[in-house]
Amino acid sequence: MISISRLLCGSENFGDSLRYHKTSGRQLHGAASGVGPVVVWNMTRTCNLKCRHCYSESEAKKYEGELTTGEAINLIDDLAEFNVPVLLFSGGEPLIRSDFYDLAAHTAGRGIRPTISTNGTLIDRTTAADLKKIGVGYVGISLDGIGEKNDFFRGKKGAFDDALRGIRNCMDIGQRVGLRFTINRHNYSQLNDIFDLIGEEKIPRVCFYHLVYSGRGSAMMDEDLSHGESREALELIMERTADFHRRGIYTEVLTVDNHCDAIYLYLKMKRDDPERAVEALELLQRNGGNRTGIAIGEVDWHGDVHPDQFTRNHTFGNVKERKFGEIWTDLSHPILAGLKNRRNLLHGRCAGCQWLDLCNGNFRARAEAVYGDFWAPDPACYLTDEEIGI
Repeated sequence: MISISRLLCGSENFGDSLRYHKTSGRQLHGAASGVGPVVVWNMTRTCNLKCRHCYSESEAKKYEGELTTGEAINLIDDLAEFNVPVLLFSGGEPLIRSDFYDLAAHTAGRGIRPTISTNGTLIDRTTAADLKKIGVGYVGISLDGIGEKNDFFRGKKGAFDDALRGIRNCMDIGQRVGLRFTINRHNYSQLNDIFDLIGEEKIPRVCFYHLVYSGRGSAMMDEDLSHGESREALELIMERTADFHRRGIYTEVLTVDNHCDAIYLYLKMKRDDPERAVEALELLQRNGGNRTGIAIGEVDWHGDVHPDQFTRNHTFGNVKERKFGEIWTDLSHPILAGLKNRRNLLHGRCAGCQWLDLCNGNFRARAEAVYGDFWAPDPACYLTDEEIGI
């Protein structure tokens, strides 16, 4: 994640303590010194929606072989033993699992910050209050457009209204909540509308995700932004973030899954605000760029461990057979070992890029999806040869 609001405006938020810790970019197995990675647990594949870009290819049906409640408690205990700072409950739709509240409460009780990634359509006022009561630190609710545009991506009429109601229900009772938006060619024209919605509703956080070609998202490869459109989108995000800051609207704005955003932002700041650019560069050096397989990992509904939620075609072990920490530090798997120190494995434009220390090769899942080569350049890097120094 790249904090546009922190780098551009200097505002500080909760996640910055891990994202820009002085030790972050030097770790092999965790987010910062003394802690493990942030773990995404796709606790169920079942979902009440059918999103066009879903990496887990979820549907409204029962899937066999999901971790039992007892196995899930063992997983959480193992994560606590490995000093995992954050557990993100995801899916499918995690609120569909009847034991979600017990498991999230157990997570909080073991000193791990429970967060949830949800489509938001099931969050009525009672649910929002229950989430707050058990100590959920953050609720991320997905919206991929305004009104019918969102419903088109979510595969259900009325999904926008239900999700927005979920955001409002969380905000009404003081549950920390934010909006998640996956940018693609069909909805990037609504970025201004999304910012308007954020301002009107006083939503405190928004994450703009770049499309990853995984699951059903693989079929959307041709619907991703062009390089020029990606630059335009980031320009707009930066402009609206700065405008919010000037107007005293304190919304945390982040982009996710394309680390060339950080380089583009830094180069612009270097021209327009050299003094702040110095601080931004220091923060980016601390962060170290993409840290899939290092600072973030994923456990799927079966208990298999993967580099992240988009890279489930590479499995390092299963938590029913070995503890997560043992799997995460075992470098016998060439992909996991390579992710820990990938500089000499990357080739093409990445190998010659002067910003490799800040980007770390960007997103491997996209490279593999397009080129069939895990260590190829990320095709979504929109920086020019001149900008990267080749």
